[in-house]
Amino acid sequence: MNIIYLHGFQSSPLSLKGQQLYQYSQYISECQVHLPDLNCPPNQVTNFVSKMIEELDDVALVGSSLGGFYATQIAENFNIPAVLINPAVQPWVLFRTLFGVEQLPYFVNERWTLDDAQLITLEQMAIQKLQYSENFLVLLQQGDEVIDYHEAEQFYAPSSFIITEMNGNHAMENFAEKIPMVIEFLSGFYQP
Repeated sequence: MNIIYLHGFQSSPLSLKGQQLYQYSQYISECQVHLPDLNCPPNQVTNFVSKMIEELDDVALVGSSLGGFYATQIAENFNIPAVLINPAVQPWVLFRTLFGVEQLPYFVNERWTLDDAQLITLEQMAIQKLQYSENFLVLLQQGDEVIDYHEAEQFYAPSSFIITEMNGNHAMENFAEKIPMVIEFLSGFYQP
């Protein structure tokens, strides 16, 4: 199984959760983790990850925050499993709230500046209703200081597997403890 980890906004392939997942996979011969850099405009992200999926066999996604949003759209498009960690359901709304009109365009890095046109792109690419909701395991923490966990509970219910923990935070610092469950959920889609 090939797992593509989709990191969140202003994160990188070196994110703690991505690295924990990668390290864990080193002990599982049938599992390979890919850590692409997603610090680029939304259309480039979805095109790049879609191309990766087309070139690999038995692909699953794990996405955190904005990466969870991307994972949702891409998993639905390819009908593949995904684990979402405190996913952003409506990132265009979140970014407008966080940055406001006065901070957009927002410089992310030398390759990417987030602007209003990209927020519109995110909104246009968003799936309104899940067709393959049973393909998702959604991990939420009530203490998430960035995203209201209720949004994800409502969007992914009733057919996705949703685990909501009290307390916690947006980074989900106890993610390492959940990796065996993540692997078990994803591998269940590819066992003969």
